Amino acid sequence: MTSFDSWSFNFFSMTLATLAIIVSKSSVTVALPIEFRPSPWSLAHATFYGDETASETLGGACGYGNLFSNGYGTDTAALSTTLFNNGFACGTCYQIKCVESTWCYPGPFTTVTATNLCPPNWAQDSNNGGWCNPPRVHFDMSKPAFMKIAQWKAGIVPVMYRRVPCVRPGGLRFYFQGNGYWLLVYVMNVGGGGDIAQMWVKGSKTGWISMSHNWGATYQAFATLGGQSLSFKITSYTSKETIIAWDVAPANWNVGSTYTTDVNFH
Repeated sequence: MTSFDSWSFNFFSMTLATLAIIVSKSSVTVALPIEFRPSPWSLAHATFYGDETASETLGGACGYGNLFSNGYGTDTAALSTTLFNNGFACGTCYQIKCVESTWCYPGPFTTVTATNLCPPNWAQDSNNGGWCNPPRVHFDMSKPAFMKIAQWKAGIVPVMYRRVPCVRPGGLRFYFQGNGYWLLVYVMNVGGGGDIAQMWVKGSKTGWISMSHNWGATYQAFATLGGQSLSFKITSYTSKETIIAWDVAPANWNVGSTYTTDVNFH
């Protein structure tokens, strides 16, 4: 190899190494991005809860708190146990259209995000009030969302639904709770499949620490992480894509605070 060829090869190798370092420390997917695709249409039923203000939908089993300030608005639904999947369906998005009922409004569909659980009601028959009893597939929608597909006086209507990608402006958001030895993280504004399967946290003085699923869209780590900047690695439940959000929170992070990123699923 000539000296020029040797220099070119070394320069090319160093460039690749530099690019690898840059990529590994930026907002990056560990694998190539995976775009979540809509599922086929399926039959279910839908009801609504609360009133036109949707104030009764705030909070909920997913842990999103104030749905208005956290970006979910009124286009939300509580899922029956069959769909809720022990909280792993929190954040998933669905297109829903009313069918085969005189109460249906004409129009294609509305899109909602799963933010709550519709629990079983074993005191009532599954076909007469126990709408969310397993194995029924059911959406208990906010009243404003329900009124986009049917007249509210209907009470319950048959619907067609399908999973669709969640389109979220901006990146993932992390809300912290806990104490000096326990970090509880609420993950919000998840795009793509909208769901999370696994999560890890890394302090500036630690390696990656696996977090366990607490409930809804919350994950926890039993570790001493105070005084360290925090990064997170997240795997989507649906697409299995893994992304890393570096330096999400500064070393002086606090519980009760929300930290935003520019990283999200597709």
